[in-house]
Amino acid sequence: MRWPPIRNALQRAENALLPIRCAFCGVDRPPAARPVCNGCYVELPWTSGKRMPSALPMYAPLKYAYPVDAAIKAMKFRRQLHYATAFAAILCETVRALPADFDALLPVPLHWRRQALRGFNQAEELCRQLQRETGMRLIRKVRRIRATPSQSGLGAARRMTNLRGAFSVCGHIGSRHVLLVDDVITTGATCRALAEVLIDAGVKKVSAVAIARA
Repeated sequence: MRWPPIRNALQRAENALLPIRCAFCGVDRPPAARPVCNGCYVELPWTSGKRMPSALPMYAPLKYAYPVDAAIKAMKFRRQLHYATAFAAILCETVRALPADFDALLPVPLHWRRQALRGFNQAEELCRQLQRETGMRLIRKVRRIRATPSQSGLGAARRMTNLRGAFSVCGHIGSRHVLLVDDVITTGATCRALAEVLIDAGVKKVSAVAIARA
């Protein structure tokens, strides 16, 4: 029996009953197209795409402005995970365009209590598609061992103090260049704190990518 024609027929029937829609405006889109329609894609608040000014290489394709900020909040706090699919597709485009030799992905970890309350880690949701697209392995040996207060409203120095001792590496990493993945980069304090523990664990280089920069 030839399964591909059957799968294709089932996929067409599913698309007819449950049309694939743009994550932002809800308009129908072709199944093979990106999760954001062309109109919304063009109108998103794009950054220049250049590396953010920091000793740690950090990249974010979008600005933390409407509708990106509203979509990120909906993804994180109202469990609207279709936005994770849309943002992951954009991050895949960003990562493919970077001139780097990444060999592993690390979603920025949440403390276990916060993840239990939220029900998921938004960075892990983003990483799933990135892993499928890039073939890079996913690191799961880094833990957030201290439940830090919210970073919102804090300056760069206070953010670094807030994160001191927050992360721990559990075992051998075995990668040369790790790409951190998060939803938003503000001052970069979280990424720098993670980079420190990774470098101490033997990683040679760390970079970071996020949906948006604030």
